[in-house]
Amino acid sequence: MARVYNFSAGPAMLPTEVLTRARDEMVDYQGTGMSVMEMSHRGKHFVGIAEQAEANLRKLMNIPDNYKVLFLQGGASTQFGAIPLNLGNGSGKADYLNTGHWSVKAIKEAKRFVDVNVVADTKPENFTTLPAEGETTFSPDADYVHYTPNETIAGVEFPYIPDTGDVPLVADMSSTILSRPIDVSKFGVIYAGAQKNIGPAGLTIVIVREDLLGKSRENTPAMLDWATQAEADSMYNTPPTYAWYMAGLVFEHLLAKGGLEEMGKINERKAEKLYAAIDGNDFYRNPVEPAYRSWMNVPFMLADDSLDKTFLEEAGRQGLVTLNGHRSVGGMRASIYNAMPEAGVDALIHFMNDFAKRHG
Repeated sequence: MARVYNFSAGPAMLPTEVLTRARDEMVDYQGTGMSVMEMSHRGKHFVGIAEQAEANLRKLMNIPDNYKVLFLQGGASTQFGAIPLNLGNGSGKADYLNTGHWSVKAIKEAKRFVDVNVVADTKPENFTTLPAEGETTFSPDADYVHYTPNETIAGVEFPYIPDTGDVPLVADMSSTILSRPIDVSKFGVIYAGAQKNIGPAGLTIVIVREDLLGKSRENTPAMLDWATQAEADSMYNTPPTYAWYMAGLVFEHLLAKGGLEEMGKINERKAEKLYAAIDGNDFYRNPVEPAYRSWMNVPFMLADDSLDKTFLEEAGRQGLVTLNGHRSVGGMRASIYNAMPEAGVDALIHFMNDFAKRHG
């Protein structure tokens, strides 16, 4: 069967070139006579894979030397608890921006460990907008400020980086990392689950400024202590080796394709043409305020929601799959991460226009 265009919010598409290489190296990695899945994480072959992956990620994101890069397990959701355990040992207070489903989860977990101050809340607007740049007031005595730059379910995205002054800024970049260049130096901590733009599920990357290490609470579990993980080069225990290897292949692929500058141009173009198709047809509607629309996750509604099932069935027959919206909001959602080619977005737009003509 031919490969489909998979618009899943995650686990998401991976570049075909990466999958093909992984296939070719599956049972014999570069003459070792074994699969990466069979290698000791402390053996020279895997250590080489790990070191190259980190070097390529540092190059891709231009990560300063005073940041540690950790390759961990547990998903971004595990970091919801690790963040206050590692950073909330000063005033015991933290500022959070509540802008969607993942912000809600992060706040709920953080409340177990710190006094959470919600400094911005867009729930009354059904998470369809964001606070304007400069309008949020942050607490000078907060141990850190946490926000989610891109919310996958609502499809809202910050077009700016909040200025938190001397208070460390923590960002859950699971669904936007590697989609364009960012200034890592503006953040204290960046963390991201892998299953959208990095690689297969099972790996979580944490990028943490070195001066923020070693401040964890005394009862922080070793597996959640960033300093412990940094000292062990992310190998305090057996790491998710194959996911780490796959991430390294993705990093190498992105560098070969022109890096994040080129990815940013492509991703912006993909998003613009899809939103133009939605806005240009009364049959479709996107609920998000235009200034805060996500490049990565594009929700849209049909004028007649009784046609939702038909839309999904017909799209599937055209090789356009996983377009159903999250159960909490309904409708449709097209996630167009790095690995989604422009041809996939063009095919979706063509189908949407045709479907509207036949059913509108």
